[in-house]
Amino acid sequence: MDEMTIKVLAEMGANLTNLAVKGTVSAVSNKIKSIKMEKDVEIIKNKYDEIINELLSEREEAVRIAQVYKTELERYEISDDDIMHLHNTVERVLEILKKMVPTTPVESYEQFKELINVDTLKAMQLLGFNYKAAIGDPLTELCANAILSKSKSPQNSGVKNKK
Repeated sequence: MDEMTIKVLAEMGANLTNLAVKGTVSAVSNKIKSIKMEKDVEIIKNKYDEIINELLSEREEAVRIAQVYKTELERYEISDDDIMHLHNTVERVLEILKKMVPTTPVESYEQFKELINVDTLKAMQLLGFNYKAAIGDPLTELCANAILSKSKSPQNSGVKNKK
């Protein structure tokens, strides 16, 4: 997790704590008790409206914070089906790379493919493994290098696009 993400999550946690303390039953109960002493119906109505609006606002903030946490969790969590799909896709990509650039040392990347299984990735995620950086970045680089090597090949270097 990067420093900015940690900072945002810490801020969200503090906001959530403030909401929990601020919107407790006893705080609302105290406000209602103070309203019961009031005799003017219009003032009572306004104070109840104020309590309701404050509670709705706090609920919206709590939902927003929960969504931030959920989004952050989803950045690091991957489902079993996604892992299987990822494994199959990586396998196909490595096969394509072998055909595109036979000199690419794909065999060393075959070991990474074996890491992509449900049990291994789930255990690694529990330990804080960032599969996107660890697996995605090298695969991106490997694909980019393979594509660049094809575009720089001797047969393509002197050919200009004729229309």
